[in-house]
Amino acid sequence: MKIPQKDREGLFGRVLLAYFILIMHVLLLAGIILLVLFLRGVTQYTLWIFLTGAATIVISGYLFYRRMKAEGRTLKEMLNSPMFGGRAVEVSLLGGLASFRFGRPESPPAIDFDAPPVVPQIEDQNSTRVREISELARLYENNLITLEEYNKAKHQLFKP
Repeated sequence: MKIPQKDREGLFGRVLLAYFILIMHVLLLAGIILLVLFLRGVTQYTLWIFLTGAATIVISGYLFYRRMKAEGRTLKEMLNSPMFGGRAVEVSLLGGLASFRFGRPESPPAIDFDAPPVVPQIEDQNSTRVREISELARLYENNLITLEEYNKAKHQLFKP
């Protein structure tokens, strides 16, 4: 299945947006850590931290909504895009320390309880002999073994 150029560019933009969101989260965490280390703790600045975090979430949500409406799609349509092919896309940063997943989650394969269980079976001795003798015949026909080697191997196969 070939993905049109416009859809590929849209997917690339979405992946970059996901990376941008992850980087902004890491920067937000770094800012909170700096507040704790250098500005006497979080308790004095709790209101400012909360307001900054809330503003960041609201602004990123608004930008996402604006882009979604500019493309004329709903959230469900964006996540059910044929580019994803029923797969989820995950962007991870710093070896999975921060990750963002969007798309359909992978569903486990359906189990058919009415079907008989598949049990590996051991080959019986006769079918093994038939397979080996046909392999010997193929080798002899292709001149990979001599007639003496063929007869010797055939005799060993049919020994009791």
